[in-house]
Amino acid sequence: MEIKIIKINNMRALLLLLSFVCCTSVLYGQIFDPKVKAKRAAENRVNNRIDQGIDKGLNKVEEGIGNIFKKKSKNSNNDEGTSKQSSSGNKGSNGGGSSSSGNDDFSVSGKFDFVPGEKVIVVEDFSQDALGDFPAKWNTNGSGELVRLGDQSSKFLKTSSEVVFYPEFVKKLPENFTVEFDLVASPNFSFYNGFFIVGFTSEPNVGANWRLFKRFGNRAEPKANVEVAFHPTSAGGQKGRTVFHSFGGGKEIIKNDAEQSVFKSMGRDLFAHVSIWRQKGRVRVYLNDVKIWDIPRALNDGAVINSIYFRNDGSGKDDQAFFISNLRVAVGAPDTRNKLITEGKFVTTGILFDVNSDKIKPESYGVLKEIANVLQENESVKVKIVGHTDSDGDDASNLALSKRRAESVKRTLVSKFGISESRMVTDGKGESEPVSPNNTPEGKANNRRVEFIKM
Repeated sequence: MEIKIIKINNMRALLLLLSFVCCTSVLYGQIFDPKVKAKRAAENRVNNRIDQGIDKGLNKVEEGIGNIFKKKSKNSNNDEGTSKQSSSGNKGSNGGGSSSSGNDDFSVSGKFDFVPGEKVIVVEDFSQDALGDFPAKWNTNGSGELVRLGDQSSKFLKTSSEVVFYPEFVKKLPENFTVEFDLVASPNFSFYNGFFIVGFTSEPNVGANWRLFKRFGNRAEPKANVEVAFHPTSAGGQKGRTVFHSFGGGKEIIKNDAEQSVFKSMGRDLFAHVSIWRQKGRVRVYLNDVKIWDIPRALNDGAVINSIYFRNDGSGKDDQAFFISNLRVAVGAPDTRNKLITEGKFVTTGILFDVNSDKIKPESYGVLKEIANVLQENESVKVKIVGHTDSDGDDASNLALSKRRAESVKRTLVSKFGISESRMVTDGKGESEPVSPNNTPEGKANNRRVEFIKM
């Protein structure tokens, strides 16, 4: 019996050996067969051309977006380009810093009345996440990845089409809050692609019921819901489009659509800074310095808003995409007049500066206008303007920068709003008087502030 088993095993070994020899002979022949070799070389050439074509196409998209940023940087009031640079453009890690001779190009529409909330609670520039990843503190029912756009320092989130995504760390918002973010669209964005939407809902957890917020979901079901949509191409191709849609108590409150001239494919104005301001039932929406919606009763009285979400109904193609970055959420209704005149001090994080500079960003216009109005109405009041930074960088540089920024605010109030120079003095405290810990982006944003103290 043992002999038979040995024979069978030997037969199996022999069969395996014969199979190996046959396969090796065929493979050997294919490797050195001139016809096979020529065929494979041709296939490799075709594959290389395809890869080169894909790379070329992606490079064109990146180049196109880069050109958008270059154009924006050239024509805007931002030395650092269009990125808000860590959401406030106002970091304290500024070394010696650059000094502007004033804000001679600080020209924003007088109708721009956006004033951000008093306390910053969210700063998101995706700095903690790796390129190619979906941000760890966000959630989605689809997919997305972080990318670089042109020479921007901030990472941008690019998402797939028809997906919902949201920051999980935004849990509850008060009756008065502001939301800001940067929005970019790919060049040549097609009219037939969908909108980019930002929404606000009473639902505390968007991910618990995705169907309420997807493209064809039942968005009337939440107790309160507001959506604002943006598209860079109108039917005529000359302008962009926008839609405002709100619900309350399971019923539609308002829905309207309009053209807008700020975020549009024609002229390659495909970058926009979006600012949204909720004051109880009222909702204002701005694209750059232009107010595109001002709805007095967008929400019912006492409506609760807990979460923020975004929806991308656009194309999923690489050359037809939406990108967002630099989310900033602040809470509290500014009360400039009462705090300055009655309480004797008004503090704001809404005056923003270019990184490593005392040059004021255009989105600061609304805050400066509010302060100027108070000073114009109270001609006997004099103020001390005090600048503050976060703790990044060395103490001496931050101190110098805070003083220059206070001076820059004074110059702007004189040159743009006609406030007498004799009514204002300036000072800077650098990083020496923090109001929040400097170990989070939100804490740093609150420390980068300007104080107006009644004298």
